[in-house]
Amino acid sequence: MMVVIPRNTTVPVRKTEEFKTLEDNDDSGVILISVYEGERARAQDNNLLGSFKLFCRPGAPRGTPLEVCFSINENGILTVSAKEISTGNTNQITINNEKERLSTFEINKMIADAEKYHMEDKEFFRKSTVMNALDDCVYKVKNALKKKDVNLNLSRKEREKINNAITVATSLLDKNNNKQQKIDVVEDHLKELEIMLERLVVNTGIENKPKSSFLRSLFNSCLDHIYSIEV
Repeated sequence: MMVVIPRNTTVPVRKTEEFKTLEDNDDSGVILISVYEGERARAQDNNLLGSFKLFCRPGAPRGTPLEVCFSINENGILTVSAKEISTGNTNQITINNEKERLSTFEINKMIADAEKYHMEDKEFFRKSTVMNALDDCVYKVKNALKKKDVNLNLSRKEREKINNAITVATSLLDKNNNKQQKIDVVEDHLKELEIMLERLVVNTGIENKPKSSFLRSLFNSCLDHIYSIEV
């Protein structure tokens, strides 16, 4: 879990981070952003405070940059805003101290649960991070193979090897299979596919942008409350 503003931070506070979308946008151009209260790795284990829609460029590819801001004023009112950088479109949600918020007892229970299930959550986050990285690597390799100049610089044997690696990765990412997959197996295949991608970059000169944080990752913020977001 990526912490934006740690719990018990002094207010007022404001923190802005840039993230990138994890999936290609459809023709609607709508991204749903859900705000949670809690510090568990899974969204379902946290308290949903509210959701809002951000209208982006229809058909925008994954990796589209978004600017997300958490702001808490001196009265403890939380405002979460998001901006799609390429279009400038913005939207936000404001949550006061009463709206859908947990009681002190519920917050203490949630913190205790987070401590109790710390190792389980740590393993879940490790696996989800690797899965996201593998999915992103498959996406980049597939896009690279669509370029004519890339294919011209690859032998038949090299193309077959890459396509076989993509097939294995797709199987590992399948929702019906990935619960049974051991994290070490996924990490090993990710390393193999990343090496193939790097060779494509070196041999063909295609652009391989640095890894970035994706909005599917959860992140927290402040006070004796902990806030998370999911897209």
